[in-house]
Amino acid sequence: MSDLSWLSRTTLLVGKKGVDKLQQAHVLVVGLGGVGSYAAEAIARSGVGKMTIVDGDIVDPSNRNRQLPALSTTHGMSKAALMQERIMAINPDIQLTTISTFLTPEKVEELLAKRYSYIIDAIDSLTPKVTLLSTAYYKNMRIVSSMGAGGKMDPTRVQVTDIGKTKICNLAYMVRKRLRYKGVYGGIKAVYSAEPALKSSLMLTDGSNFKKSAFGTISYLPAVFGFTCASVVIRDLVEWKEKK
Repeated sequence: MSDLSWLSRTTLLVGKKGVDKLQQAHVLVVGLGGVGSYAAEAIARSGVGKMTIVDGDIVDPSNRNRQLPALSTTHGMSKAALMQERIMAINPDIQLTTISTFLTPEKVEELLAKRYSYIIDAIDSLTPKVTLLSTAYYKNMRIVSSMGAGGKMDPTRVQVTDIGKTKICNLAYMVRKRLRYKGVYGGIKAVYSAEPALKSSLMLTDGSNFKKSAFGTISYLPAVFGFTCASVVIRDLVEWKEKK
């Protein structure tokens, strides 16, 4: 039997039943950038029994200001492989599946042929993001989606709401619009910021992997988004009720 003493502080908070529920859960994290890397770390440290992580990217020097696996010594290395090593060092008993590929729309159906207890969408490219969200929705899988963390500075403006109730965020607007074409108007939890993005920090990209533009970023805000996504998953898995 595995030694769960490292989860003693978690047990104090959520109880043995809560830890048991986490141990029995399988969480999928798609995207291991500034949001997803921190989300995956928080999920690993919660004691979740199974995790699947997906990302086809390698570390670029520009990632170092905000992404967990990005160091001066890891340029050019696979983000998925780096996160695999880190997650296994946190919890050697976790059943971890690592998929080192970009999630194209064609691969979404294959990925979601398996059932997950919860999905974290940390994709920053619109087409695969909407495909993942709509597919999970119609398969009745629980999913929380990160909206845009770029161009923003204030962590106190980050909120959790239904995707249909998001506002201000341009990425959320585009996601809502695309989802409506697929007949999805709500029923998906979203993490977003009500802070307007600084438009002058926008840059155009080469359009590879469905990404045409990006905003400037700061070290802590994508991490806040990632930790908030993880908190939604963990609270729902343990059926957390705020105690008065």
